[in-house]
Amino acid sequence: MHVRVVNPNTSVGMTRSIGIAARAAASPSTRVTAVNPTMGPASIESHYEEALAVPGLLEQIALGERDGVDAYVVACFGDPGLDAARELARGPVIGIAEAAFHAASFVARRFGVVTTLGRTTGRARELVDRYGFGPACVEVRACEIAVLELDDPASEARRVVADECRAVFAAGADAVVLGCAGMADLCHDLSGELGAPVVDGVGAATAFAESLVRLRLRTSTRGESAAPPRKDFAGLLAPFSLAGARV
Repeated sequence: MHVRVVNPNTSVGMTRSIGIAARAAASPSTRVTAVNPTMGPASIESHYEEALAVPGLLEQIALGERDGVDAYVVACFGDPGLDAARELARGPVIGIAEAAFHAASFVARRFGVVTTLGRTTGRARELVDRYGFGPACVEVRACEIAVLELDDPASEARRVVADECRAVFAAGADAVVLGCAGMADLCHDLSGELGAPVVDGVGAATAFAESLVRLRLRTSTRGESAAPPRKDFAGLLAPFSLAGARV
């Protein structure tokens, strides 16, 4: 089985860390490759950057289809381009926010989210509600740490994330969801330090993707999830015009 983890930003260092977290969660027999686009923002911290990250994400999904990838993980907590990726891929595509919320609900009645910048909390709350976990989510807290700081060993990011996790537990949560793929390597240490479940969406999504492949489940091709209609694209997006349909 081949699971491809796509970091929708172009940070190679973050992609490397995400790949390590995904491989740690995968079965020994599963091949996990971590990739990032050739175009797009260095990090995703705004609606503008999220929108411009989607073409690069879809580029990597298309390359994965060429390479015979069995399942994909979208490794950004905003789950950018998730529905579009599901229209293109033959196998399942899992977003890390959706996966993390499901995993947290399996091990706790109530959970909170610790994310990066305050401006991203709105999207986190939106996804909590979209995926049906609104009643279970007690709080969404921001560390006010830029995404790329998480990849800097000299930053105070780990301490600040731990402090915000404690605040979420103090608010009544039984588990914490880490709201950024760049926090994946903090998950297990924080769980041990805080004595309660801290959920990383990268690992959860990788495990769920593997499970769906083993269960022979794939995204439905009916209705909204059918392959996009064939049509011409203009300008810079001309290469994204679909030559064929998903089968």
